[in-house]
Amino acid sequence: MPTVENEVVINAPVHQIYDYVSKTSNLMQVWPSLLEITHETLLPNGGYSYRWKYKMAGIRLSGIGECIQLVPDALLISKNIGDLESIVTFKFQSYNNRTRVSLTFLYKLPGILSNQLTENIVLRMNSKEAGLILDNLRIMFEDSVSPVPVSDKANHQTGPN
Repeated sequence: MPTVENEVVINAPVHQIYDYVSKTSNLMQVWPSLLEITHETLLPNGGYSYRWKYKMAGIRLSGIGECIQLVPDALLISKNIGDLESIVTFKFQSYNNRTRVSLTFLYKLPGILSNQLTENIVLRMNSKEAGLILDNLRIMFEDSVSPVPVSDKANHQTGPN
C-alpha cells in the first residue's frame, strides 16, 4: 500500500490545532482535494464518523470514514472505506508553544488508478498534497487571529470549536 508522510511546525499551541483538526469537517478548509464532508456524527470515543467525497488524479471518489483512535493533543487516526481505502494519521507534538504536526496517508488505490505508471504519478501528487494540507494549516493558524470552523461559518462565529 502506498504511504505518504509529511510534517510541519506551527507557531500555535497544540490544543488549538488538535481541536481544529479533530473535527473532520474543518479539514475542508485546508485539504484541497477534499470535496465534501457530510453526516458528521460525534462518536463515543470523541472522534467523528462521516461521509466524504474526494478527488484523486481527476477521479471523484466517495465513501465513509471514522476516527478509530485518538489521544487528545497527540494523535488522531481515521479509517476510510469506499472508492478509496485509507488510514489517515495526524500526530501532534508540543514544544515551546509550537506544535509539530505529522500527517501520514496509507491507502489502497482504486482499480482505475492501480497500474504502475499511474500509481507513481498519484503517489507524487499525494505527497505534494500532504505538504499543501500542512502548509495551509500552518498559514491558517499563523496568519489569522483565529480559524473559523466550517460548522460555524454559517453562524458568523469567529472562534474554533
